[in-house]
Amino acid sequence: MLWYAAFAALCLLSMVLLTKATKTIPLGTAYPVWTGIGAVGTVVIGILIFKEPTSFWRLFFTFTLIASVIGLKIVH
Repeated sequence: MLWYAAFAALCLLSMVLLTKATKTIPLGTAYPVWTGIGAVGTVVIGILIFKEPTSFWRLFFTFTLIASVIGLKIVH
C-alpha cells in the first residue's frame, strides 16, 4: 500500500511541477523535458535498483535523450 501512496503523491507533484513550468516556458518545451526526465529516471532506477542490464546502446540512447532534453531547453 505504501508504494501506491508514494506513486500517487509523486504523480501529483509531477503534474504540479509541469503546470508550474508551463507558466514560464512553452508547452512544446516543457512536456518533452518532463517526459525525458521521467524516461531517464526510469532507466536509472531500473539499472540501480532492479539490476537491469546495461549495454552500450542502452546507455548511448539514454545519453542521447538527455542531450535532446538539454537542447530543447537551450533553444527555448
